[in-house]
Amino acid sequence: MLMRLADERATGAFLRDQGVLYLAEGHVVHAESPSAPGLDVLLTVGGTLPAQGWQDALTRAGARHEVGRDLVGSGRVAAGELELCHLGALFDAAFFVLGPASGPTHFRYGVTHWFGQVRPVPAAAVEREARRRRALLDSVWPCPDVDTAPVVPRPPAPGQTVTGRQHAVLRLADGIRTPTAIAWALGRPTFHTLVEIRRMAAAGLVETPQAPDPAPALPLSPLPASLDCAEPDIALLRRLRDALEAHL
Repeated sequence: MLMRLADERATGAFLRDQGVLYLAEGHVVHAESPSAPGLDVLLTVGGTLPAQGWQDALTRAGARHEVGRDLVGSGRVAAGELELCHLGALFDAAFFVLGPASGPTHFRYGVTHWFGQVRPVPAAAVEREARRRRALLDSVWPCPDVDTAPVVPRPPAPGQTVTGRQHAVLRLADGIRTPTAIAWALGRPTFHTLVEIRRMAAAGLVETPQAPDPAPALPLSPLPASLDCAEPDIALLRRLRDALEAHL
């Protein structure tokens, strides 16, 4: 449907359960998703724009659909910074909007976004990037459950290094925040946070969510004390399995 709308050079809102893509003459000009921090968060929390500066621009230019132009014209945000943040927010939200579990699709012709256009992106490029990102996540750590579960940190092994970006994530990994909540708190795109968390899951720095063990059909006799053993390191076992499979 998105490709058909692009061929039609349609203008309007492409709506799914996980968010909205805004099209102008068949190009994607804006995207929003509850799973991805918006441009306001990227600029104010992750960038240099004061929150009041964002609100002032919204008040002055929101009704004219020229918030982006106002931010640049007032000198609060450089044109290059705005473009980079806008593209980051667009591709981040589109990743979730175009996900396989995003539900039915609707399109409302003629709808435009209050922010205004910054750099239109071909719909085919947006769809292609969403597929590339899904493949990248699976190549890093093929366990999608870690994307939505609260993150539980584990202490690094002796000599194991942790990057600055990973330190920032781990500081917020309290067993309550999900990767999306951590991304909002850091003012970073959610996809980038998912990549870091999957890398840390592969390295054993965070716990990977496990399905509950099924109840046994029959009661089991207790093991003798001499056979008691510690819980296996599931993350380590999975890394060993993946390494073995990669060399088969």
